[in-house]
Amino acid sequence: MSDATYPARRTLEALLAPLLALMAASALFSVFLLVQGQSPLDFLDLTWRGAFGSWFSWQNTLQRAAPLLLTALCVALPGQLGLVVIGGEAAVVLGGLAATVVALPFVQMGPVIVLPVMALAGMAMGGLWIGLTGYLRARLGVNETIASLVLAYIGLAIFNHLVEGVFRDPASLNKPSTYGIGDDNMLGSIPFLEVHPGIPVGIAACILCWVLIYRTSLGFAGRVAGGNTKAAQLQGLPVARLAVGACVLGGACAGLAGGIEVAAEYGRANASLAAGYGYTGILIAFLARFNPLAIVPMAVLLGGLGAAGGLLQRRMGLPDATVQVLQGMILVAILASETFYGRVRWFQPRGAA
Repeated sequence: MSDATYPARRTLEALLAPLLALMAASALFSVFLLVQGQSPLDFLDLTWRGAFGSWFSWQNTLQRAAPLLLTALCVALPGQLGLVVIGGEAAVVLGGLAATVVALPFVQMGPVIVLPVMALAGMAMGGLWIGLTGYLRARLGVNETIASLVLAYIGLAIFNHLVEGVFRDPASLNKPSTYGIGDDNMLGSIPFLEVHPGIPVGIAACILCWVLIYRTSLGFAGRVAGGNTKAAQLQGLPVARLAVGACVLGGACAGLAGGIEVAAEYGRANASLAAGYGYTGILIAFLARFNPLAIVPMAVLLGGLGAAGGLLQRRMGLPDATVQVLQGMILVAILASETFYGRVRWFQPRGAA
């Protein structure tokens, strides 16, 4: 008979796995700092001050976390079906480009028209691009990780070609960019808080995706397909359509992130969109174990690390890539922790092998 406390133990295991992985990565990174003659305690102090030490730090952190909420969903939604999709960076930049180009004919109509058009165009482009990965996996059996990675490079190349060629504004000399949507159509900050408007959109998207996954029959079917594909097929579940749908929805989230970045930060599409949000979203999704609600604190944590990068560079003389080294160590630790998930005897029901 199964132990009555087994569900609670599984929940505890799901919380402890990323926590222990973070601790292991922190220990390894401390050794990395000591080898360079730097103090891990100074690094921790400056990271806290740069990320959360003041309201200005919080604003910077939330600004960086806003797109991460949506790019993490690009990984987490397919992840519920057992798919590892890592091409969200292309969905962000292509979504931002599509949002800008499609909105240009409407710029004289004001933000009431321009902003919804940008959102829809960004979501459509992102969904189409990541949906292609799902189609290749479901219909042709192509490994989704390799397909999404290759498509990410292709998407970035297409973006650069279009921004520097067909859609380039001739006035953008030093940094090739598209024509702008105009200051009147830009998203303003949230009143009284002065934080990125993408934050409430990202949080709302995480909540809606959680409801879809854990409170609907469609989400249950997706989780069944992710747990055992053959069993799902025997039950008559449309596994291929579920896979493609999850990829399309995840890509739409990443494309929306690109559109919001254009409308809130840049006003036009250019190389600034390729800021690595899609790649950081991979780490966040794995830290959250593909749970949309857990993505919110993880995105804030990783956004804080990015926000503290400049302070670390100035005060400790560390290169800006130091934060990326830490993120890489965290990802390796998270992946390593997956090998122990479900195998620790204390977390198994009584009588389990």
